[in-house]
Amino acid sequence: MCEHASRTFGRGALAVVAVHDVTCHVGPSSRVALVGPSGSGKSTLLQMMAGLDTPTSGSVTWPVWGAGPFQDPSRAGVVFQGESLIPALTARENVAFPLLLGGLRTDDAMGRAADALGLLGIEDLGGKTPDELSGGQAQRVAVARVLASQPALIVADEPTGRLDRASGKRVIDVLLEAADHIGAGLVISTHDGAVASRLTQTWRMRDGELVVTT
Repeated sequence: MCEHASRTFGRGALAVVAVHDVTCHVGPSSRVALVGPSGSGKSTLLQMMAGLDTPTSGSVTWPVWGAGPFQDPSRAGVVFQGESLIPALTARENVAFPLLLGGLRTDDAMGRAADALGLLGIEDLGGKTPDELSGGQAQRVAVARVLASQPALIVADEPTGRLDRASGKRVIDVLLEAADHIGAGLVISTHDGAVASRLTQTWRMRDGELVVTT
């Protein structure tokens, strides 16, 4: 939940207001497209929602958790636009990695990773390293990594921005299916009207300000 949240970078004459006075709420059934031009503040808002950044004024809270989401990897999952897999690890190890950081036993973490890859129909990629995957495959592994942790919130920052249309459609299919499967709220930032049309709400950002529509 964002309450009058703002994020400013720099000070004085060089200060840049990336997000200004945003109030919004994401629930477990939310399926939100966050749209707007480049530089409008979409990525900064997503990072604050996920607990990767903090507002300089106002607040971002997670009432059902009582603390920031990264106290526990099962609370918020992030799918980035660019490459986010660890090159030295296999796909299965990449998916298991946040679970291991959260203290899960290796056997359990690898088992949940295999299950997540299987749910997305990419279990055959488990032994491959990132340099052996296509862009679409790597994004699906990144979604599997989120799914394995079963978070209450999924945020995806331009997840189709570097993919062809067919691969992008598959990634959105997977995100929607994953959110439904684990009962998570979902917010996707996008420039693609076809992606936005698949979500039930559209939030529009311009110059750091947010307009919530349906």
